[in-house]
Amino acid sequence: MECRLVRKAFKVVGIEGKGYYADFGSEVPKLAQQLQSRLTEVESHTGIEIGIFEPKRDEDHLEGSYFVGVIVNEAPTAVPAGLEFIETAKTYATTRGNINYIGHLHDHLLQWVDEQGYIRDLESHIIETYHSLENGKEDVEIYLPIYS
Repeated sequence: MECRLVRKAFKVVGIEGKGYYADFGSEVPKLAQQLQSRLTEVESHTGIEIGIFEPKRDEDHLEGSYFVGVIVNEAPTAVPAGLEFIETAKTYATTRGNINYIGHLHDHLLQWVDEQGYIRDLESHIIETYHSLENGKEDVEIYLPIYS
């Protein structure tokens, strides 16, 4: 799997959630389902789903925030009630692969970042974009914020 460094901007409309990191695996998909039911309200969305996650800084950091949304082409003229618009641009280390191996992808990317001597920006959010494939499978692209 290929890892690389990119400068990327994201424009997103979605819903914020908060909770225990241990519960993200079940809570994030629930919030994503809520968003899916409201996609017709979001103007100029690309159909690409996105998750934005507060990084876990250490073992004592038990709760965090996350944001599930959809990428939009431009800032909306109006944001539907209960949704938010956020925009971010950073330098990221990134890799992409089958979502079934998301843990391995994260581990591989973290190892690559260390090997390259990059420093993670733990004050900025981790981003994942989700890409449906023709065969019913799904890819995830992971973006770890890096100090540039």
